Amino acid sequence: MGPELQLQMITQRAAELREQADSHRLAREAQQARKARSGGKRRRGLLGKIIPA
Repeated sequence: MGPELQLQMITQRAAELREQADSHRLAREAQQARKARSGGKRRRGLLGKIIPA
């Protein structure tokens, strides 16, 4: 494998890993924001409070 091809493959793989890291970071940030909004508690729906299981 030529050095140019190897460099191109490394560059492409690095770009793919950066995209995966970005999507993972966004998912974690969304999850943390959801927890912060709810105060860290899971809330039950209105029907769950009216009609217990």
